[in-house]
Amino acid sequence: MGYYDDQDYQGRYKPQNGRKGGFFWASLAGAVIGALLVIFSIPLLSNLDVLPYKIQLNNQSAVTDEQKSEDDKEDITAKKNVSIDVYSQITDAVDKAGDAVVGITNIQESTNFWGQTQEAGGTGSGVVYKKAGDKAYIVTNHHVVAEASELEVSLSDGTKIPAKLLGSDIWTDLAVLEVPAEQIKVVAEFGNSEKLKPGEPVIAIGNPLGLTFSGSVTQGIISGLERAIPVDVNQDGTPDWQAEVLQTDAAINPGNSGGALINIEGQVIGINSMKIAQSAVEGIGLSIPINYAAPIIDDLEKTGEVKRPFMGVELASVNEISSYHQQNTLKLPKEVNYGVAIRGVEPNFPADKAGLKEYDVIVEMDGEDIRDVVDLRKHLYNKKKVGDDMQVKYYRNGQLQETTMKLGGETL
Repeated sequence: MGYYDDQDYQGRYKPQNGRKGGFFWASLAGAVIGALLVIFSIPLLSNLDVLPYKIQLNNQSAVTDEQKSEDDKEDITAKKNVSIDVYSQITDAVDKAGDAVVGITNIQESTNFWGQTQEAGGTGSGVVYKKAGDKAYIVTNHHVVAEASELEVSLSDGTKIPAKLLGSDIWTDLAVLEVPAEQIKVVAEFGNSEKLKPGEPVIAIGNPLGLTFSGSVTQGIISGLERAIPVDVNQDGTPDWQAEVLQTDAAINPGNSGGALINIEGQVIGINSMKIAQSAVEGIGLSIPINYAAPIIDDLEKTGEVKRPFMGVELASVNEISSYHQQNTLKLPKEVNYGVAIRGVEPNFPADKAGLKEYDVIVEMDGEDIRDVVDLRKHLYNKKKVGDDMQVKYYRNGQLQETTMKLGGETL
């Protein structure tokens, strides 16, 4: 029962071989149909852009990987070669005024023991403010041209021309030069410094540290108006004058002196003059307001000097005199510790004619308190003119007196 004879086995095996043949033919038929489907499907896929799209993606990926570094290099090169035209109010202002700012070389000649001539030159800046006929005029600082035997002007294109000093004023630190107008192309325009506001943008143009950095431009703002800065004119350690200046944080370095401080319209609103150079101070530049400088410039151009009223006296501030001499020599009341003491009076000059004498102490002019020599000069130089009458109150032997003085026309 459990064994099969050959006949039975073959009988059972043959039907199995029949099924195997059916699978073979079925597989063959499937392969043929599949091949036909593929053949007929390729055009359809081509029309739908499916196959090329896949190929394109694969190719693109491969190309990107291979050429990425080269493409990056080309992009960087392209960026380096890009030229951008940048225009702004600042660049426009510099374009307008920049070429009017020039360099000034102060040439000083001296002869040593052996008879050899030596030259010691300093440099500064200046501003061309006027061109008339065959002459052009430049404003700069007094200290830039002081003690020069020759002056040379360097234009923005490097051209150097000789300059003549027309006049200089130590009190305002201003000077005016004259040069041939032939090569002067740009003349600066004066603005109105009285309209300036703190925080307003300004630009300083000059030659810091010499002509190597000629035409340097620095930007800042107006940091303060009407700053009063004591000035020691005769270098004796005591202030002789109080300069009324603009304060800016635009960088102003040695060599910038005499250069232009311009507004956003390219107009000159100040002549750069000084910088507070202390280790604890940064960003404080000072400039002479153009409205204050303009009449001084005009006087220097036309007459070579500034005609100021004078009194004909020698003065000393009371606060520099010991309390002993305030009480015993000047005989001032104890409550009076200010004013200007007269050390000497020139005969037949305004003070002498007004009756003032040595040891008198001036405390008031035209109703304005006078506390020291700086106050006296400010009132005399800024508020009075030659030929004006001036009311003066003074102490003599402890008594307050008053007189009227007619001012003369030369320097104090």
